[in-house]
Amino acid sequence: MSVCIIGSLNLDVVCRVTELPRPGETVAGLGVERLPGGKGGNQAAAAALCGAPTRLIGAVGRDEAGAILLAAMQAVGVDTSLVAELNDHPTGQAFIWVSAAGENSIVVAGGANLALGASNCSASAVAGCTVFLAQLETPVAGIEALFAGAALQGAIRILNAAPAVEDGRRLFPSTDILIVNETELARYAGAGAVPEHLDDIASAARRLISRPGQTVIVTLGKAGAVAVDGQSVAVVEGRPAAVVDTTGAGDCFCGVLAARLSAGEALETAMIWANRAASLSTERRGAAPSMPTLAEIEAALPV
Repeated sequence: MSVCIIGSLNLDVVCRVTELPRPGETVAGLGVERLPGGKGGNQAAAAALCGAPTRLIGAVGRDEAGAILLAAMQAVGVDTSLVAELNDHPTGQAFIWVSAAGENSIVVAGGANLALGASNCSASAVAGCTVFLAQLETPVAGIEALFAGAALQGAIRILNAAPAVEDGRRLFPSTDILIVNETELARYAGAGAVPEHLDDIASAARRLISRPGQTVIVTLGKAGAVAVDGQSVAVVEGRPAAVVDTTGAGDCFCGVLAARLSAGEALETAMIWANRAASLSTERRGAAPSMPTLAEIEAALPV
């Protein structure tokens, strides 16, 4: 069992506010922190803390921010030997506003993440992995080279199609499990509005299926998650949480799902683990630092 993740590494600059600013509005900040993040880093931390041997393919600048991120990943057990340190690109950064209600707004400056190309994605990088997980904060070409390659034959290929970008559609036919939230689902499915009812969610999700055997998972925040394939719909209920910060909750879901699938769990069981883990992550501040441990997730599972 092993998980390999290709994705972004960002140093998150988090500013806490009473309410998120509206366009043109200035609000007072309640404090600023610098924390490890990026969708790839968050998901790798979640998978490793859930007990899966985890490798991360990524890129950082040869700078202070890059050193902070590498140390943070290594501290939770992520193998960073495939993270490139670049001289000519700064480490990516995300600027995050978090409200007292736990909601957030995020602006990402990709930096070194945008230089992660096919040359960083050799077949040897994914040799032996049982689950391969990608997102869309790094160039699609590198992910595509791995998804389409023979090295991943027999592995479960998961795409968290976030943020929603048009080029990401190129990866859908090669994906075994596609994960989106409600907003991303609406955009990819061409829906006029975010679907709210289960039948509408299932119908929209099926529009993203391009071959037999694929599954689309739609994360629904506090309402849980839904898995849709060509014949069935499986619903995993949400867990009540004392929300502090929702940043990274979706990444937590993806990383823990990958970890449990690599351990041989059935999809619906893995989704229960992932959903519980994501709810726990919202009760803490930050993205990567909020990921729960295996013991914490086990304690939150339904009896």
